[in-house]
Amino acid sequence: MKLSTKGRYAVMAMADLADAAEAGPVTLSDIASRQSISLSYLEQLFAKLRRADIVSSVRGPGGGYRLSRTASEIRISDIILAVDEPLRATRCSEAKGCLSDGRRCVTHDLWDELGRHIYLYLSSVTLEDVLERRLFGSANGATGRLAPAATSSTRAAE
Repeated sequence: MKLSTKGRYAVMAMADLADAAEAGPVTLSDIASRQSISLSYLEQLFAKLRRADIVSSVRGPGGGYRLSRTASEIRISDIILAVDEPLRATRCSEAKGCLSDGRRCVTHDLWDELGRHIYLYLSSVTLEDVLERRLFGSANGATGRLAPAATSSTRAAE
């Protein structure tokens, strides 16, 4: 599963905002410059983040955006869902299955469960965790291939 640029950019911008927020409100142009994201795209994302009460805007000179809650209270899943990013790994809609005749494909449950795991993981990570580089799990050393299970003949040779 791959998140679209909408979800990735929203998380990048929120991490930037949280990191720079100690100095006061942060302008979208500053975030756009540091993260190489289009200012107009950020404006669209931040309108959704504001409606979801994840950020608040400060008007006037020295204005910009700030977090509505502390970074430890903002979950990555909150950010992604606020910008309307789906967290599904299936191609099925709620009303219709994956196949042209409306049935669910044989792998539907596999992808549906993967989507749940992704959501649970993103719900367990806060913006503060990202800033402090406290990301959990063993995926850090994953190579994309599982080592073959040891067979009885392999164990006997040891």
